Amino acid sequence: MAREREARRDLDVRGDVRHYTGPGRVAHWLPVLLVLALLGGSVAAYRYDLGPRYLPWLSADPETEPAAVAPPPGLDLPEWTAPVIAPALPTTGRIDPVAVAAALGPLLDDPDLGKHVVAAVGDLTFGSEWTSVEKPDTYLPASTTKLLTVAAALEHLGPEARFTTRVVSGTSPREVVLVGGGDPYLASKPLTPDGAATAFPPRVDVVTLAREAAEALGGSGRVRVSYDDGLFTGPTASAGWRSDYVPDDIVSPITALMVDGGREADGYARADDPSLQAARAFADGLAQAGMKVRGKVARVVVPPDAAELAAVESARLGDIAERVLDVSDNEGAEVLGHHVGLATSGTGSFAAGAAGVGTTLQGWGIDTSGLRLYDGSGLSRQNRVSAATVLAVLRRVAGSEGGPLRSAVTGLPVAAFTGSLTYRFDEGPKAARGVVRAKTGTLTGVHALAGLATGRDGVVMAFVVAADKVAEADGLDAQEAIDQAAAALAACRCAASG
Repeated sequence: MAREREARRDLDVRGDVRHYTGPGRVAHWLPVLLVLALLGGSVAAYRYDLGPRYLPWLSADPETEPAAVAPPPGLDLPEWTAPVIAPALPTTGRIDPVAVAAALGPLLDDPDLGKHVVAAVGDLTFGSEWTSVEKPDTYLPASTTKLLTVAAALEHLGPEARFTTRVVSGTSPREVVLVGGGDPYLASKPLTPDGAATAFPPRVDVVTLAREAAEALGGSGRVRVSYDDGLFTGPTASAGWRSDYVPDDIVSPITALMVDGGREADGYARADDPSLQAARAFADGLAQAGMKVRGKVARVVVPPDAAELAAVESARLGDIAERVLDVSDNEGAEVLGHHVGLATSGTGSFAAGAAGVGTTLQGWGIDTSGLRLYDGSGLSRQNRVSAATVLAVLRRVAGSEGGPLRSAVTGLPVAAFTGSLTYRFDEGPKAARGVVRAKTGTLTGVHALAGLATGRDGVVMAFVVAADKVAEADGLDAQEAIDQAAAALAACRCAASG
């Protein structure tokens, strides 16, 4: 079990070199390979949040469930009476910092958390809060960075925004150009009917787009395919990332034209040039639709008045935001970060996106002292943010002013049930199950949770707990200590009296 939990961690992934050992060793290694295959299934299920939400055949089938059976003749049953419903507990109200300190403080002294631990808790009325540090203290946020990115994207674009992938006429005869619109979930091919019915968020694809373009062109004849991914500019990898992140397929290069999140057909390896990969998939779709594709696929810049042949729109941003937070989608978060840059400065890049997130928080009146961002996903180990800043963002999106930002709350994983918390809290503290929603943040030596916890008295608390100097050998124990802290808040009667 410990090894399986180890595999479920979303730590920095270091690439490994796999060497072919020859047929003489296959028999020797076959049992090991079978075990690794099973373990790999656990990892894949964790990474992509597989389960009844996305694999509905794992749920109970209503057609095979027992049917309701009528009582036998002559059996008298008492008349049904409406149940007495207790009044709802208040979900807002001030917290008692002393009660929070008593519940949380001792747990933060766990030696497995290492030498640098920060925590902050506040109610949603901005009435009171508690922090473990006396002065602003920043931590390495890892994937809790995604909370800031998603909130800023929702603020500037709104939850109903959609991203359009277009096909336009090129400058030369019979040239068609695929134009990227920064859809993070654009697919390389249509989903199956069952897949389309259960996929979240809904996907559009370049094959369907190619069919529409082919129809606009008359359904036959020769074409040459080009592509324009100029919506995003600058490097395709963050200056704050480790140099091996992209070569070792930890994250895709970020462009405005990506299919399948930049992943290859196996779902794990990343394309060296996601835009070219997308254009080739589009060209294949044109060929399937009866067009004769000639020449090499090339990058171009289309004029703004180019005639549109076909277009598809992404899912709404609110749904995209939920998915990014739920499964901690790095590529999706980076695409949204670039859109924040476009919205705030007209430039879709890592630097512009990070700067745009900062100015968004400042516009909300949030103290951003010590904030340093190099990306939108939290992969950069150079990022720094204070627990107070993250707490203020949580209170903003979950509070009375957070209406258009609400997807940043509904997308938070639920303890022991969804997303990156599916396999957390399955052992140990039970008080958090179903009543803690939080974004995980995990890199080697870093463990964090930031989200909402509903206390025993019904008051919802925003919280941040993070440790970023954890010994690698203590990683699982540190994660469990963080979970214990969240569970302590869920079990706490922390509402202020009066």
